[in-house]
Amino acid sequence: MPSTVVHVAVAGLLATSLLADHFDGRAAAVVMAAAALPDLDTLVGLWVPGGHRAVLHTLLLPMGICALLLMDRVGGNRIRRRWGAYGVRVAWVSLVSLLVAGVGLDLVTNGVNVFYPIHDQFYTVSGKLSFSNQEGVVQTFLESESRGSTGNTHYRTGFDLARGPDPAGKERTFPIVQSGRQLLFGVMSFGILGFRVWESRKK
Repeated sequence: MPSTVVHVAVAGLLATSLLADHFDGRAAAVVMAAAALPDLDTLVGLWVPGGHRAVLHTLLLPMGICALLLMDRVGGNRIRRRWGAYGVRVAWVSLVSLLVAGVGLDLVTNGVNVFYPIHDQFYTVSGKLSFSNQEGVVQTFLESESRGSTGNTHYRTGFDLARGPDPAGKERTFPIVQSGRQLLFGVMSFGILGFRVWESRKK
């Protein structure tokens, strides 16, 4: 599964591209924090069995935040009045970051509990899209795979090795990057982000 570093790297690229003229280090930090937020349920899993990839990885979280932003837009524009166009842009890009870099990345990597707690079921979206000279277009993405519920599914983390009490003396691993591809992606993302922060400070 992607580490929090990978989630934040994806968010860094979203920040550099979507914040446009409102980009600065503070805005980028907010966008990256939004992507890291769902991984806090790693700790929730210590008290709520199966809570990791459920409590904060639910799509209900970004849907609720989207509803609040829309209500603010039609009900007085408090965000715009307080922080101007800058605040509005940061809020919406943070929502995109939460959805894509936070929840979405895990949805396509081992799965999340998509509508927890309303519907307690983990799903993963994975597959392929190809063209075959014999079969034509072949896609398997629409065949989402169900992976169980919080009652019978556990995602191992460095904080929570197993369902129930952790076995004594077992190694605790906290992933940073897990492949050359992730390393290259992270270096590229943080390099671009660093350049944009340096560039924004020159203005």
